[in-house]
Amino acid sequence: MRSSGTRTEPANMANSGEDACGGSVAKGNRTATDRAAYTENLTETDAFIRSSLALDPAEEYKMDNKRRGLALIFNQERFFWRLGLNDRHGTNADRYNLEKRLKELNFEVKAYENYKQTEVLDKISEAAEADHSDVDCFLLVFLSHGENDQVYTYDGKINVQDITSLFKGDKCRSLVGKPKIFILQACRGDKHDNPVTACDAVDSELKTNEVVVDACAVQTLPAGADFLMCYSVAEGYYSHRETINGSWYVQDLCELLQKFGDSLEFTELLTLVNRKVSMRSVGNSSDRNAIGKKQVPCFASMLTKKLYFRPKK
Repeated sequence: MRSSGTRTEPANMANSGEDACGGSVAKGNRTATDRAAYTENLTETDAFIRSSLALDPAEEYKMDNKRRGLALIFNQERFFWRLGLNDRHGTNADRYNLEKRLKELNFEVKAYENYKQTEVLDKISEAAEADHSDVDCFLLVFLSHGENDQVYTYDGKINVQDITSLFKGDKCRSLVGKPKIFILQACRGDKHDNPVTACDAVDSELKTNEVVVDACAVQTLPAGADFLMCYSVAEGYYSHRETINGSWYVQDLCELLQKFGDSLEFTELLTLVNRKVSMRSVGNSSDRNAIGKKQVPCFASMLTKKLYFRPKK
């Protein structure tokens, strides 16, 4: 019996060594060997990831191409009467201010007023199919009402994911690895920020600068690498617009673009916009319940590098 035990013990040790190196499993020692192999595989994988990535936290997007890029602005002030949507007084101020600031950052700006659904889709498809090989980035702005994952054109709704998907790498190869920025000025819910009170304020024909809201909801959207989704308000809340000066979000975005657009990293600038808008509160409104209510914008960044709009040489 003693000699038999001596012969069996080296065999088990050999099997254990084979399990660790070759991955075979002895029936009598399956749990321990599996655990060892699993742990070893994790260690090897982690070590590979650490050694293969040399991340530079200061790395920036290449922004020295011949052109800055195309910026599309879809400005929806009026809507087909069957949609039952209020005119968006003050939105033309937003369009004017954005066009001016984006041109200062060397964008080629194209603005479209009250376009119908098919016209909007044609312009966006045309932009997605264009050659962007000599540009730094792409930017699209939608100033409108919203509902669920959609924004309104003059006569219908467009799914925002259908817009962003046209600019993903498999469909727009000349923008692969380049920033794709989408700015949405629209409500994303039916609540005012703390305290929450429903508001049914409508635009007024008065000459006073009254605060109103953009209708309905636009939810947070998935996009893809190198996308930056900029929302005028956090999901679930109203977005405020003054009937003369334009929306709070675009006003403050344009002011900070004028001051820091060519010097500050763009997501840091957007954070400043969040802070500036959050300091506002509703003053003059036809709905007394809206007085004192707040708003906080937000952005969803899928950028992989720092983004600067430094002056073109």
